Amino acid sequence: MSSIRSASEIDDEAADWAARIDARGLDVERDPDLRAWLDGDARRAGALLRAQAAISFLDRGRALAGARPPVEAMIAQRPSRRALIAGTGGAVAAALVGGLGLWAARPQRLDTRLGEIRRVPLADGSLVAINTKTALDVAMKPGSRRIVLKEGEAWFQVAKDPDRPFVVAAGPVRVRAVGTAFSVRRADEAGAGVDVMVTEGVVETWVEGDPGSRRRLSAGSRILLASAASPRVAESPSEIERSLAWRNGEIALDGENLEQAARLFNRYNSRQIVIEDPVLARERFVGLFQTNEPESFAAAVAATLGAAVSDDERTIRIGRAHVS
Repeated sequence: MSSIRSASEIDDEAADWAARIDARGLDVERDPDLRAWLDGDARRAGALLRAQAAISFLDRGRALAGARPPVEAMIAQRPSRRALIAGTGGAVAAALVGGLGLWAARPQRLDTRLGEIRRVPLADGSLVAINTKTALDVAMKPGSRRIVLKEGEAWFQVAKDPDRPFVVAAGPVRVRAVGTAFSVRRADEAGAGVDVMVTEGVVETWVEGDPGSRRRLSAGSRILLASAASPRVAESPSEIERSLAWRNGEIALDGENLEQAARLFNRYNSRQIVIEDPVLARERFVGLFQTNEPESFAAAVAATLGAAVSDDERTIRIGRAHVS
């Protein structure tokens, strides 16, 4: 069995450690067990930072009353994963800004596995939604906020802080914002470039080493940078909303052909869709589906286009129905 821990498992472990630190006053630098846990995975420092802030926020009433339950009770009553990652939102971020985390100066690694989607509050009050198979590093410093998108796609809702620029780096591409919301995606295919979509406010984009590439994009705009194609700003608010349906765990199709639709579903599922007929692959389709339900998509194609579907543990094959 693999020893690699999932993001949710790391969040749960971080909640336990945060409760122990709060109850026992553990020294993060000197406690050997905690030190070993942190060193075992680059993602753990950021998870501990968020867990400390969540506990502080959720238990502040206890602190004001001067009551301190036993550590066993604190661990048993630790904030749920939803509270740590989603439910506390801006309050968690506010606690982080207050200096509770010992790891604010260290980069955090946030990532997701195949099919996993996360929403994570950042130390500055911003929020990041992380799509499937994505890895990014977060560095919050007194004069800057820097995200390095290693792979995949993320959407950022940026807290306003004019004195600390918020910059996302994706290969040679840079996206800078103050208080806005936008997504950045590094395509899997070599040479496909970096896709930037703005949902709120204004961002500035450029390619390192190319002074003429600097552009400002407003809400509803989209640009593809560092690709074989020439960069062109497109105004497409409705298309952007459909492209970002993954934030709700959905795939929204509005005229994509079946080959494109299959690629979208295959980003989220180990069970891959294969369109066997090239003519059928060009057929266009409309519908709203859950990212983790490729079977529902295949059934809809069969019902709408009269296609034949066969499947096994690894693949869902869609082809032309045989006419007897």
